[in-house]
Amino acid sequence: MSTRPKRKANSQSAGKSLQEIDPSLTALARYRVPILDRTLDFIELLARQPEGLTLTGLTDGLKIPKNTVFRIASTLALRGYLERDEESKSYRISRKILALGHTALGGDRLLQVSDPVLVSLRNATGETALIGTLAGSHGVVLDQVPSLHPVKVVVELGHAFPLHSAAPAKAMLAFLDPLSLARLESHLTFVRFTPHTITTQTEYARALQEVRTVGYALDQGEESESFRCAAAPVFDHHGHPVAALWISGPVDRLSPTALLQAAEAVKEHASRLTSRLGGSFPAACA
Repeated sequence: MSTRPKRKANSQSAGKSLQEIDPSLTALARYRVPILDRTLDFIELLARQPEGLTLTGLTDGLKIPKNTVFRIASTLALRGYLERDEESKSYRISRKILALGHTALGGDRLLQVSDPVLVSLRNATGETALIGTLAGSHGVVLDQVPSLHPVKVVVELGHAFPLHSAAPAKAMLAFLDPLSLARLESHLTFVRFTPHTITTQTEYARALQEVRTVGYALDQGEESESFRCAAAPVFDHHGHPVAALWISGPVDRLSPTALLQAAEAVKEHASRLTSRLGGSFPAACA
């Protein structure tokens, strides 16, 4: 369940530091709390590694003393924000963090309002309809309505998807404010999953610009060559992309032509869900 489109090389935030985008951050720097800084680095590093990391892996990644890493991990685990696999000795982000972000975004209302829209989208396209949001440096699946076909794409709820290859991720990132986009882009590693995966910042910038123009994102085998996806952003009343709606299905049913037709249906349903949340789709791609 990923997506990918083409776009004009024009990422507003490419090549700029966060301080250049928002100078006020420089003044705030003197108030930062070192241990909190390290804890957030810890969480962001684990968020980029859904399979988890050992204490040694965390220490190597963070470049801080192992004792400090152990104390941060222990505290987060005691508070329920980390899970530890006793067999592999690795730590993973728990669903408690996802629940926090979900609640902050008005998640309960989002899922309640989205349920009939997901059913309608599944019925309109015949494919599995999903909704997800951003969580740290990746995206997560919040809910889905499976296709009625015997062969279908079904994803585990809470599944993390990458930002550079997944259609729902690109659908949301394309409409973030420059500062938020710059923060997320700074974590992109452009791992190649297939020959079609975006692997450079320039390609990614083009992809996001295309999303802004047409209002949806396509994954034509960027994350897996066995399925294709089409996604569109969902906006709140502030105009912020709080979620993405998408469909995913096997390549033998979603030909390039069928995928484009499905993309229009996804966009229409995302606009409908946006309206139910009190938001509005950008005029440029409505």
